[in-house]
Amino acid sequence: MAFRTLLAKKALGIVPRHGAVELGLRPGPGLCQLRSLQTFSLPDLPYDYGALEPAISGEIMGIHHQKHHQAYITNYNKAQEQLAEAMAKGDTSKVVGLQGAIKFNGGGHVNHSIFWKNLAPTNEGGGEPPKGALGWAIDTDFGSLEALIQKMNVEGASLQGSGWVWLALDKELKKVKIETTANQDPLVTKGLHLVPLLGIDVWEHAYYLQYKNVRPDYLKNIWNVINWKYASEVYEKQSA
Repeated sequence: MAFRTLLAKKALGIVPRHGAVELGLRPGPGLCQLRSLQTFSLPDLPYDYGALEPAISGEIMGIHHQKHHQAYITNYNKAQEQLAEAMAKGDTSKVVGLQGAIKFNGGGHVNHSIFWKNLAPTNEGGGEPPKGALGWAIDTDFGSLEALIQKMNVEGASLQGSGWVWLALDKELKKVKIETTANQDPLVTKGLHLVPLLGIDVWEHAYYLQYKNVRPDYLKNIWNVINWKYASEVYEKQSA
C-alpha cells in the first residue's frame, strides 16, 4: 500500500525522499510524528475556456477545470492528510481503507494535468499533425496518423463506463501504442515503462453538455484541438 501512495506522489511531481518522510511523516522514538504535508492546487490553463470552441465549449471547459479537476485535488489533499494521521497512529485498517481515495483522486489530478497540456487552440497549433520523431513513430507503428486516430476513436467509443484512452510510449518495446484505463486510473498503473504522450478524457463530464450521449462525435472533433507539439516534445525527451 505504501508503494501505491509513493507512486502517486511521484507521479504528481513530488521530489522523492526516504522512508516515512516521503509520506509527510517524521520517525520519532517509537512513533511517527506528523509533518506539514505538501498540498496541491489547481493548475492554470494556458488558454481561455472558450479558446477550444467549437470542438469543446467554453462552458464545458470551465466546469471541467474549476469543478471536476478541483474536486479531485481537494479530495486528494484530504486523503493524504488522513493517511498521514493514520500512519502516525499506526492505524493499519485506516491506511488500507484510504488507498482507493488516494488512487482515484490522485489519478484524477494526474490525468487532468496531462489532458490540459494535450489541448491547444487552433490558432496556436491545435490540430496540426505531429512532425519529426513522433510522426515517424506513428507511421511505423500504425501506418498513418489517420489510422491511429481511427483506432483511438474506436477504443474510446467502446470503453465501457468512464475512463481514458491514451497514446503511450512503451519504453521497453520502443514503440508507441494505445492503452485505455478505467475511471481515473493513471497510465502508470499499467506499468512504469509506459509514458503518456496523449490522453483523452472519455468521462461524460468531458463532453455531455455539448455532445449529449454521442461520444463518437466528441472523439471525432477533439482532434481539431490536440496539441501534437507537446506530445512530440514528451516523446523526444523520453525516447532519447
